[in-house]
Amino acid sequence: MSGLRVGLAQMNATVGALEANTECIRRHLDEARSLGVDVIAFPELAVCGYPPEDLLLKPSFIAANRSIVESLCPATKGLTAIVGFVDREYDLFNAAAVLHDGEWIATYHKQRLPNYGVFDELRYFKPGSGEVLVQANGAWVGVCVCEDIWLPGGPVGRLARAGADVIMNINASPYNRGKWRARHRMLATRASDYAVVIGYVNMVGGQDELVFDGNSVIFGAEGELLAEAPSFTEHLLVCDVELEQVFRARLHDPRRRHALSGEPHHVARVFAEEESPVLPKSPLPAPVRVTHDDLPEVYAALVMGTRDYVRKNGFSNVVLGLSGGIDSALVAAIAADALGASNVTGVKLPSRYSSESSITDADDLAAALGIHVMELEIEPLFSAALEILRTTFSGRDADITEENLQARARGMLLMALSNKFGWMLLSTGNKSEMAVGYATLYGDMAGGFSIIKDVPKTLVYDLSRWRNRDGVVIPVSSIDKPPSAELRPDQKDEDSLPPYPVLDAILEHYVEDDWSLREIVAAGFDHDVVRRVLTLVDRAEYKRRQAAPGVKITPRAFGKDRRLPITSGFRDG
Repeated sequence: MSGLRVGLAQMNATVGALEANTECIRRHLDEARSLGVDVIAFPELAVCGYPPEDLLLKPSFIAANRSIVESLCPATKGLTAIVGFVDREYDLFNAAAVLHDGEWIATYHKQRLPNYGVFDELRYFKPGSGEVLVQANGAWVGVCVCEDIWLPGGPVGRLARAGADVIMNINASPYNRGKWRARHRMLATRASDYAVVIGYVNMVGGQDELVFDGNSVIFGAEGELLAEAPSFTEHLLVCDVELEQVFRARLHDPRRRHALSGEPHHVARVFAEEESPVLPKSPLPAPVRVTHDDLPEVYAALVMGTRDYVRKNGFSNVVLGLSGGIDSALVAAIAADALGASNVTGVKLPSRYSSESSITDADDLAAALGIHVMELEIEPLFSAALEILRTTFSGRDADITEENLQARARGMLLMALSNKFGWMLLSTGNKSEMAVGYATLYGDMAGGFSIIKDVPKTLVYDLSRWRNRDGVVIPVSSIDKPPSAELRPDQKDEDSLPPYPVLDAILEHYVEDDWSLREIVAAGFDHDVVRRVLTLVDRAEYKRRQAAPGVKITPRAFGKDRRLPITSGFRDG
C-alpha cells in the first residue's frame, strides 16, 4: 500500500470578501502543489466566509460564490482539493466541492445542521443526504462537514463502512476556552472506532463576535495525534499518512471490524484518474509539537478577534478611556498587541472623584505600552449638566443619576474623538458587569467594539497577571486595588455587588449552565445573594441588546449564544 500526503489549509476568511478569500485559497493551492500534497482541504464555507447569515438570502451572493468554485478548478492541476461553499440546487446547502486536476468531480452536502448557541444553520440550509468517496493516489477519501463528525454513526460511519481510508472534515468551529480538549477527544474516538485517518481543518480569524482558532489536526487510525497546526495563525498543515496502518488497524481489531460491518447507503464513488505518474515526494520536516495553555490561548483569541474586527471593518486606529483600573488596562494591552502601540490612543477623563493613584496608574500603563495618551477633564461638562438640571431635580437627593452623568460625559467626549479622527472606540466593560448591568448606557458602554465583554472579572485578573509575566505592563496597583467606578466618594464595586469570585461563580452557573436558583443555592451560595444576582441579570437584558459586539471566549456568551426576551414575566425562583 502507498501513502497519501494530506494538506489542511487553515485560512482566515472574511464573510462576503469573495475575491480576497479566493486569492487566499489559490495561495494555499500553489503551496500545497509545491509540497507534493495529494489532497488538500479548506474550511467550511471557505469561499464566502462563515457565518454568512442573511447574505444567504441574496441570489447574487450565492451565484457569485458558486462561480468562484468553478474558477478555482484550473488551480487544482495535479492535486485534489475539498473547498467549502454554498450550493444551490432545489434549495440551499452547506457544501463541499471536490476539485481534482482541473475538474469539479463531486459535491457533498452537509447533513447535520447545528441550530444552537451561535449556530443558526436550519434558518438557511437543508440537510443533505448521501456520502462521497473520492479516490486519490490509491486511497479512498471521504468528505464531511463540521457537525457531521461530532456524533457517532451518521456520515462518518457510512463512509468508513464504504471503505474510506481517510476522512476529511472541514470546519468553521468557533473558539471557546478549552474547546480543543473536547475536539481532540472526539476526533481520536472517531478515528479509533472506525479505523480511519481523520483530517480536521478549521477556520482561523475573527468574524464579528466569533473568533476561530484553527488548531487543525490529523488523527491516525489508532486514535493517535499525527500532526497539529498552531492556533490563531494561518497555516498549511501537511502530513504523510501511511495507508498500511489503516489496513492493519482494521484487520487486527474485531471491535472495529464489527463497527465497519453493514452496507452503507447512497455512497457516490468518484474515481479520480491520474493524468501523470505519481512522482516521489520530498520528505517533510518533523512536525512541530503544539502545546496548549488556557490563559495564553484566551489572550491570543482576544488579540486576533480585536485585530480582525478593527481591520476588516476598515479601521486602523482605536481609542479608549483609561481609568487607571484593571479593565481599561487589559483592553489597552490587548489593543496594543493586536494593532501596534502607535495605533492606540488612551484618554484620561478625570472627574472630581478620580483618585490621584488612578491617574498615575493610567500614565504608567500608557508609558509601559508606548501608546498615545491625552487628558480631557470632564468636570466642566459634569458641572454644566448639574446646573442645567438643578431646578428640575430640586428637592431630590443625588443618586445613580449623577453617577451616570459622569459616565455619559466621558462617553460623549470619547465618541467625539472617534468621529473627528476616525478612530474606533473600544469600550472596556467585562462579562461580570455586562451580566448584572453594572454599566451605563451611552456612557462607558459607548463604543464600536467591546473586547472583554465575554471575559469574567476574575479572568480579567488572571489575564492581566499573565500579560505581566515578562515584566510589568499593567501596573501592579491596578491589579491589587479594590475595583471602583469612582463616580462618588470612596466608591467600591463591592458596595453594589458580591465579591467577584462569588459573583462569577453564580453567573457561570446561571448564564452558562442554566442552573435554577434552587440548584445554585444547593451548591452552597447564599439564597438572598443568588436571588439578587439573578434578578440583576434578568433586568439587564435590555442593556446587553444595546452593547457593542465583543470577542466570544466562553462556552456561552451574551448575544447569539443566549437569546432571551427583554420583556419577560418569568423569574427563576
